[in-house]
Amino acid sequence: MTDWSEVVQQHGPIVWKTAYRLLNHEADAADCFQNTFVSAWELSLRETVRNWAGLLRRLATARAIERLRQRRREADRLTGLPEACVATGKEAMPGLAAEADELAEHVRDALADMDARQAEVFCLACLEDMAYREIAERLGLTVDHVGVLLHRAKMTLRERLGAHAPSPTTLRSKEEILP
Repeated sequence: MTDWSEVVQQHGPIVWKTAYRLLNHEADAADCFQNTFVSAWELSLRETVRNWAGLLRRLATARAIERLRQRRREADRLTGLPEACVATGKEAMPGLAAEADELAEHVRDALADMDARQAEVFCLACLEDMAYREIAERLGLTVDHVGVLLHRAKMTLRERLGAHAPSPTTLRSKEEILP
């Protein structure tokens, strides 16, 4: 029978160092630490472990790499967002990250409340970086009508988001989102 408190006490520091060195994030390293010992316990039920240090290092490395891959997949899903809406260094600047998240939520709410055609034109022009001519062709409008709808959408957003203006350090400038 394995004495898990002794295994964790003896090998826990090396598991932590391995996970933290690869992940450089305390919460992720803590999850990896826990998952490493769960995996080791499951493996010990099937076979006898002769080298706990080697097994735990290998498992910690594998779990940390899994977490890094998961981070990459999450980051890939976010690449479609405009850079101005995504705070950088969330771990280093949690206040700014919270501000950016709150602003993004207000923008979503405002887009949901405004005229559907205006919101669609705004998203295509500002989030998808489509030219007026492309938007006009896609929606069956004139280029001038696209310009009018975009102007109205920006005015509506300015009015609704005025009370939620971000700090200058959160966004490079308001004009980058609402020129």
